Amino acid sequence: MSTLASQFIRLTRLCIAGEGGRIGLLYVFILFVLGLGGIWITVQIIGWTAVFYNALQKLDVDTAIWQIGVFFCLIGASAAMFLTATYLRKMLIIRWRRTLTEAVLDRWLAGKAYWHLRDRKDGGIDNPDQRIAEDCRIYVDKLTGEAVELMVNIVAIVWYVSIVWGLSTFPLSFSLFGLSIEIPRYMVWAAPIYVVIASTATHLLGAPLKNINFEQQRREGDFRFALSRFREHVEAVALANGEEAERRLLRDRFRAVLDNWRLLARRDLILGCFTRPYMQTVLRIPLFLALPAFLAGKITFGGLMQISSAFSNVVTTLSWFIFSYRDLAELAAAANRLAFFLDAAENAGRQVAQPQIVTASDNRLTIDDVRLSTPSGKTLAPFERLDLKAGTSYWLSGPSGRGKSTLTKAIAGLWPHAQGRIDKPEADIAFMPQQAYLPLGSLRAALAYPLDPSDFAEDHFLEALKLVGLERLSTLEGTAWEEARRGLSGGERQRLALARLILQQPDWAFLDEATSALDQESETTLLQNLRATLPHTTFIFIAHRPPQGAGRFEKVDL
Repeated sequence: MSTLASQFIRLTRLCIAGEGGRIGLLYVFILFVLGLGGIWITVQIIGWTAVFYNALQKLDVDTAIWQIGVFFCLIGASAAMFLTATYLRKMLIIRWRRTLTEAVLDRWLAGKAYWHLRDRKDGGIDNPDQRIAEDCRIYVDKLTGEAVELMVNIVAIVWYVSIVWGLSTFPLSFSLFGLSIEIPRYMVWAAPIYVVIASTATHLLGAPLKNINFEQQRREGDFRFALSRFREHVEAVALANGEEAERRLLRDRFRAVLDNWRLLARRDLILGCFTRPYMQTVLRIPLFLALPAFLAGKITFGGLMQISSAFSNVVTTLSWFIFSYRDLAELAAAANRLAFFLDAAENAGRQVAQPQIVTASDNRLTIDDVRLSTPSGKTLAPFERLDLKAGTSYWLSGPSGRGKSTLTKAIAGLWPHAQGRIDKPEADIAFMPQQAYLPLGSLRAALAYPLDPSDFAEDHFLEALKLVGLERLSTLEGTAWEEARRGLSGGERQRLALARLILQQPDWAFLDEATSALDQESETTLLQNLRATLPHTTFIFIAHRPPQGAGRFEKVDL
């Protein structure tokens, strides 16, 4: 319980700490005040109940008609406050979901945590897209609803109990085993006893819901990820006639969703067997408890209805835990998953040895006794010494499996499974992998990535596209570009990545099989244009064959 409380405090602080988050506290205060207004109206309705039903008992038409008008006035005020509170709560959700989402995104992107966590499935960090999008929404939605309701209910229970105390001046008298027993103000004591027993039963029956909801979210995320991955590789699946294989995979993922859903449905059924009858009888039990006093002539019919109404409000307010149990279980599961995700993101990359990366003062890149290994611990061949000077281009050659691409990741600071020392120049270094990444957005955003497109003039984009032979794309915008982007071949994607280098003009450029999808003639033309446009850039080519058109370079056998 203490762990869960600390998770709530941590996440709620993130909601409040962001830009505009503290204004959310003002929203909470207004919602609390509106809740108090709702309590006041409920108290008025409790008093109205006695007057109205006594008028009916006395056949007092004028009073009854007047009280009907009073009732509609009270209901109108109640509806106005409810609608205002609903609107303000939705505005609060927008604010706190934005600040929480931004806080989680910051931690996921900081220190390249997203990279270090990409293959890990422990600690609730599966499907980070779902953690960021879905769990942040669930947490804020449930928190803003249940927290405000809890605060209002604390005040309400004091108010309602004081009313019941004032109304239940009569005792409950009965005989048991020959003994005369009298319980003064028994209506006051009956409510908490009744609710405590019901709350205990609810918790015992519903306790597994938190873990089941946790697992349901994970399996739903796995299924969505499989669908998304299939969508991203539809061409490869179609060419391989892989529909049956994909159907088996998706069926297995969805079967896991259904299996856990059956557990969830079964637990809901078990819990519902108690909570549903409880909810249906909670408004009638007070009437039955007050009936002895009415039958004994101690209260009028209006008094009976008034104390029943007051008692019902006490029981309903005390039953908040029971009525909200499912939402609370969902809130706890979301908080649990978010907390684990934040812990993993903040600790990413700290658990394993990393190479010592320092900034060199002589504009050289030096690798000294670097030993790489796979995440499973398999040692790759060591790199004892590598000295690369600015102004000279290099071709790093070596057999497959030697660790050339892994070495590039270590230089970029992405490979923690390494030991040794890497001295990097204090310069603008660009890394271009074999699979070119094209972000969502405009063509110019893709070319400028990760910089802002507004940093470059329009003619710079046109010139870069022309040099890589893709000037036909320059006029595409919006939907037309999105459609073209999805249909780009591997070679065209690599051309766009080379255009990005031309546009950004880095000091150093690591090209890891960056022209592997191009024919030799195209590669020659593109690399000639690249060297001519970027004469001061130091190029490091990682490839199985010598780069055609790259001009003079030194070969380094790894």
